[in-house]
Amino acid sequence: MKRNEQRGITRMSRFAGSSKTTELLDLSEIRGGQNCPSHCPHQEEAAADGLALGGPLNIEDVATLLGCSVWTVRQRYLRDGLPHLRASARGRFIFFREQVIDWILERQKKGGR
Repeated sequence: MKRNEQRGITRMSRFAGSSKTTELLDLSEIRGGQNCPSHCPHQEEAAADGLALGGPLNIEDVATLLGCSVWTVRQRYLRDGLPHLRASARGRFIFFREQVIDWILERQKKGGR
């Protein structure tokens, strides 16, 4: 029941006091959430297929992971093909942990070049 304080009007819902509220609205079949389609890969399957990127890293994290300075990451490793993306033309660099690790392993196989 709702009361409009300014005009002194009392209003009642048409469903108030009805025992058939859920039947009238047919809410019994509605379930919350969204089901994952059968063609959607799950997190475990993506990781097993090598598609998982790992967590996002900023340039400071990558410098720590590589054991160098942020300047070295910008001036040398980005030019050498370190995988990254930018949110916009002047945006921050975004790296993904597994891509950076894979890049390091590839460079080690090639003798550091």
